[in-house]
Order: sequence, then C-alpha cells, then structure tokens
Amino acid sequence: MIETMYDDVMNESTIVALATPVGMGALSVIRMSGAKSLQVLSACARLPSSLVPRRVYLTDIVSDDGSPVDQVLIVWFQSPASYTGEDVVEISCHGGLLVTRRVFERLLECGAVPAEPGELTRRAFMNGKMDLTQAEAVMDIIAAGSDLALKAAREQLDGAIGYLADSMTDRLLRVTAHVEAYIDFPEEDIDLDSIASLRNSLCEIRNDIERLLATADQGKLLREGIRTVIVGAPNAGKSSLLNTLLGYDRAIVSEIPGTTRDTVEEWVQIGGLALRLVDTAGVRKASDRIELAGIERTERALALADLVLHVVDASQPPLPDQDPLKNQNLLPPRILVLNKADLAQNPAWNTAQGIRFSCTTCQGLEELKQEIVRIFSQRIPALDAAAGIASINARHQNALKRAMAAIRQAESSLECGESPELAAVDLREALEALSELTGRGDTEDILDVVFSSFCLGK
Repeated sequence: MIETMYDDVMNESTIVALATPVGMGALSVIRMSGAKSLQVLSACARLPSSLVPRRVYLTDIVSDDGSPVDQVLIVWFQSPASYTGEDVVEISCHGGLLVTRRVFERLLECGAVPAEPGELTRRAFMNGKMDLTQAEAVMDIIAAGSDLALKAAREQLDGAIGYLADSMTDRLLRVTAHVEAYIDFPEEDIDLDSIASLRNSLCEIRNDIERLLATADQGKLLREGIRTVIVGAPNAGKSSLLNTLLGYDRAIVSEIPGTTRDTVEEWVQIGGLALRLVDTAGVRKASDRIELAGIERTERALALADLVLHVVDASQPPLPDQDPLKNQNLLPPRILVLNKADLAQNPAWNTAQGIRFSCTTCQGLEELKQEIVRIFSQRIPALDAAAGIASINARHQNALKRAMAAIRQAESSLECGESPELAAVDLREALEALSELTGRGDTEDILDVVFSSFCLGK
C-alpha cells in the first residue's frame, strides 16, 4: 500500500535539489530526478537532438526569452541505471550564489518541484536500488569523522548489515514455515518431534543477532566520536593539551587561573578514531558566579564522557581534594597526564601511573595516542583487525532486540511443549522485526524518521 501510494507521487513529480553546499565555489551541482527530467531540461536548455546517457554535454540554461542564464555541463542517467532508479539529470553550473539560484529557479519554472530532505535516496530505496541499511549508510559516509567510521559506513553501503539480516530472515522463515505447516496440515503427518533441531536453528539465529547487537557500542563511538573530556586544576595545561592534540592554537592559553570559563569542543582523529575533545574549566572552588557556571558545565561534561584526560602539573605537588571524578557515579576510562615534563618533576609524582607529557616539547604525545587506541581496542575490535566492520545504529538495535525477545519466547514455547500456535506467533513477530532492519516491512512513519535527517541533495 505504501509503495503504491509513493509510486503514484513519484510518477507525477520530478524533483530537483542542490547537491553541493550553499556558498561560493567553482561549481554547484544540481540534481533532478523523475520521469519528466529530460522534458524539464529541454524546456530551459539548448540540447542536441539526441542525448547519450552518461555523456557530458556543454550547453546553456536559458530564460523564457532565450537569453542565457548560465553555461553548464549536463549528464543524463537513464532509468533504471541511475542512483534513484529514475531518469536523473545532473547539472554543473558556476558556483556563485546568484547564478546557482537562477538556474535552480529556472528548473522550477519548467516543471520541477523542490526535493524534500533525503528524497533522492528515499526514491532509490523505494525503487529497490538499496535497502534501508544502505540508505542510512549514505549519510554515515557524509558524516564520517574518522577512517574507521568511513570504513564502517562503506561496508554498510555495500550491504554488510543487509546481508546478515537477509541470512537470518531466510533461516527464520524456514523454521516458521515448518511450524506453520505442522499447524495447518495435520493430515500430512509433518514431523514436529524434532524440537531439538528447530531450537538449534533458532539458537544459531539468536547468536547471530547477539553478535550484531554487540556492535552497538562500537557503532555509537564510530558515528558520534569518542567524547574525550580534558579536566584538571587551573593552569595544569588543559588548554595547552587541547592545542597540542589539534596541532594548532584553538583555546586561549594564559597563566591567569580561570581563563577557560566555558567548555571548548573540537574534533581530532587519532589512530583511525574520531575524538570529540572537550576542554573544560579548571576544577577548584569558584571565585565568582561565572566561574561556578563553568565548573558546573565541567561536571556535566564528565557525566557524558567516554574518556577522561586528567591533566596535572607534575612540577608541583598534588593538590588536595582535586579528583575531578569524585562526584561521578559511572566512571569512564581515565588517563593521567603528568604535564610539564620539561620541568623538574615533583617527587610526589614519581610513582604515579600516568604519561609524562610536555605541551612545550610534545614529549609523550605518541605515547598518549597509543594509550587511547589501546583503551578502545576492546570496545572497537576493528582497531586491531583487518576484518569487516558491522556497526549497528540505534534503530537497528531496537529492531534486533525485539527479534531476540520474540525468538527467545518461541524457543521457550517449543521447549515447554506448549501449543505450536504460540511459537508461530512469536516467530512472526521476530520476522517482522528483522524486516524493519532492511526496510522490507517498514511503515511510512519509520521511513519519514530515517530520511528526514538527510541533506537536500541526497
């Protein structure tokens, strides 16, 4: 029903969207998709008598009176051999704000309609060019902030998660068909005595689901980055550490205590990982309300941290009651950074287990990076392996958990000798949950949520 309604809309509309960021540049790329793409283009461009698909043509976009709007390059991708499965035209025009707008407006005047966010990829999904996990991977590739995140997104785009979901679905269908055949055709003497065999099949599927669920934490860290909070006393060198890790001066560095009043966030890639660095206000008794607000933000940042870099001035004796994690219930991994190693170390730090570091000489920088990778090698197995990366997102996790619960219930029903109808209901629920993973059983609401996060050009 949904596909039929959506097909009707697609048949009636040809959509257009800017595929490059808004702003000044050498080129802007405009995408148009729909059955009337060539008709719209012909109404506003000087085209040859026949176009060859996938060949680049130089032409002019012209106004109603025939005056040129811009000289452009066009490429036609003929249905179904295109990104969306429809006729697609890509127009490369000059990248100025005004000229791009004029070309875009001319296409609208000739019959195209503005695309909604993600509508191009949504049409690709509806036309069977990709499953829903692959569609989600498109935005993961665009948003990837590290080499590993990009690798995971590319493998998902290649169908890694969809392949696993299809394999589990096919096996679950066979089990379900066996149980339902036993219910529907009792006169055929279909054997349901091999309960152990059915339960073994369900156990194998459940194990595969568990392996996918185990990648949820990895997927979150790859997609959102490792929230790395830099904490310590005033003048310990927190902002200097941030600048050293970034390779440029992002935070203001001063000998005056309390210079950092708010959290400062930046991204950096270390060992293939994306770190979301958060520089915080120094932990101490606040001298004014503004500094107190900064320290409160430090505590909130710590509550959300995946990693804490605790910076201390190792040239000075330890300060009393300066543990930044003393008020935290859930303690993230912590690395003690013994800063100012270029100065004489205070004897009180001689036995401390930490990294001797100098923001002045960069001593300990590689050691710190290696320690960060070591800590997350257990949570992100792909750091130490050349194998593929299957990293599920929150939507995948929800569907898999529901499938897991239904399969467990079916196993219990079969083991206890309950009516096979009960097991059949649970197996159907598991199949429905797995079908949501790839979008084969999705509702319109789920599709709206997925594609609403896309940019217009996708």
